[in-house]
Amino acid sequence: MKITTAYDNNIHVKGLKSAWGFSCAIDVSGEDILFDTGGNGSVLLYNMERLDIDPEDIGKIVLSHEHWDHAGGLIDLLETNNHAEIYLLASFSESFKRRIKNPVIEIYGPSKICDQVYTTGELGTSIKEQSLITETEKGLIVATGCAHPGLRAIMDCASGFGEIYGIIGGFHGFDEYPLLEGLKLLSPCHCTQHLREIASRFPNAYQKNGVGRVFTFE
Repeated sequence: MKITTAYDNNIHVKGLKSAWGFSCAIDVSGEDILFDTGGNGSVLLYNMERLDIDPEDIGKIVLSHEHWDHAGGLIDLLETNNHAEIYLLASFSESFKRRIKNPVIEIYGPSKICDQVYTTGELGTSIKEQSLITETEKGLIVATGCAHPGLRAIMDCASGFGEIYGIIGGFHGFDEYPLLEGLKLLSPCHCTQHLREIASRFPNAYQKNGVGRVFTFE
């Protein structure tokens, strides 16, 4: 199983482009999944090409929430892919849904996306969001968009699927650091406000993220 950061504020591999937002590609059990699409479709597609991620191979696109920096690149991507299933929260606006011609699956609660991959379902109140949960031999990897509902709520939901090994993505304003004790992988990025503090407190688990970063799990 492999997770590749395709869009982020920072660059991990030279020659790629950064922009405010997040997207990562997940290759698991023969499925190519894209989690979020960043805010700019041209930047996303540029990075995907150089990372050898073929847009036409993407079978499922999961959007964490409707904010432009996570869903803004979708329409450009769909110009090259008219078959991928789009997994979005049922609470997304009707105007957003009408722009999508691909098959749409509306998400309410925790559910299975495909073999080894699950969604937390809709979490949060003022800003509703879903996170992805992927099973690996080491434990669960949780991918977050911005973590607007709070990392505690996301972790509580993910724990219902098994033991969490690591978390990748935006942590937003999270500062309940004891919750992260025992995790083996922490790779906050994008909107994480206390990234330096997390890196300092958990030097053995922290791994720097950015466009082009690849995580592999056997």
